[in-house]
Amino acid sequence: MRVAAALQAKGGEEFAKPGSIVEIKFVKGQSLSLTASRLLALMILTAGGDAWEDRPHRMRKADIRRGHKGNERISDMLEELHRTLFAIDDRSWRGKKATLRFSLISSSREEAEDTDGADAGWIEWEFTPDARKLIQESESYAVLNRQAVLGFRSSYALKLYEIGSLRLHRRQSTWKGDMAALRAALGISPDVYKDFAQLRRKVLEKAKAEIDQLAHFRVEWKEIRQGRTVTEIEFRFEPKDAPAQIATVDEIERHSTGRKARREGAVETVAEAVEVGSVVKAAISALVAPEKSSEIVFPQGTIRFNAEGLATIARSHGGGWDIDLIAEAYRQQMGDRLAKLKGAKLTSSWTGFCESFVARRGRP
Repeated sequence: MRVAAALQAKGGEEFAKPGSIVEIKFVKGQSLSLTASRLLALMILTAGGDAWEDRPHRMRKADIRRGHKGNERISDMLEELHRTLFAIDDRSWRGKKATLRFSLISSSREEAEDTDGADAGWIEWEFTPDARKLIQESESYAVLNRQAVLGFRSSYALKLYEIGSLRLHRRQSTWKGDMAALRAALGISPDVYKDFAQLRRKVLEKAKAEIDQLAHFRVEWKEIRQGRTVTEIEFRFEPKDAPAQIATVDEIERHSTGRKARREGAVETVAEAVEVGSVVKAAISALVAPEKSSEIVFPQGTIRFNAEGLATIARSHGGGWDIDLIAEAYRQQMGDRLAKLKGAKLTSSWTGFCESFVARRGRP
């Protein structure tokens, strides 16, 4: 919750989701739709460091609409969150192993439409006591990007993205489980994709393609077999290097039209026209408006005193290595491109480099 509060105070697109909520399992036969999953992410983002408190939280309906860009009814998403059950391993009153089933939302209020339109109102909700307890006691967290969360087109990709974001910074950045655990983690109904080849094609390959395009890391998996049957699967999450991080930020900021075509390397006409318009607008803005002097740039000397934000990232993601040692390696890799890199792109690129530095060299 301290991390969530710090990210909320900082502003920007990153927010923390408690590890206990990321790893929570769906009750057999239940899962959240993509739109409901996005709404839950926005709720956690909005609640921030206060998500564990026994009090209502509020969000503008217009913020939800901007996230979904569709005609989904907010009431439908709220009702789905109310009726979806989750499960965790627990203990009974006798100390025996037990399964606790509960929902995440206890109550919600949605303002009715008025003369100002459907998007002018607010929603209000409260997390259940069981959810608040999980959030408060969580000792791990996943740092998610709001634009990436809203950019996914598969609920399975979004869920795997959350799992990868949670496990990326661990010494063993992997997730391993049998088929039942995989279905519970991703919310895959037992009635669909019964054949693993179909599950691989419809779920895993599509999720990987989206994550590799929109996330700050890549995902690979290994299939463990007994004979010809796949019994277990192991995911490995690897941070992207600096150039790949920049490409990811560029993609997230681009219009979603044509994203699938870009991912598959297909020729795009409409998307290219949109991009041309964006480039022209950016060029005009650069001519008529002076560049903000507050944008972060990478210093030539030490980062210990000249760039506290960059130093904090290196301490958090650099695995204990000397932060100036990492900075010098970053300068060498980026070369002349570093002079043109600033702001959010620099922050994302630098974070990815620190993570990949540890992944390549281990810890000191």
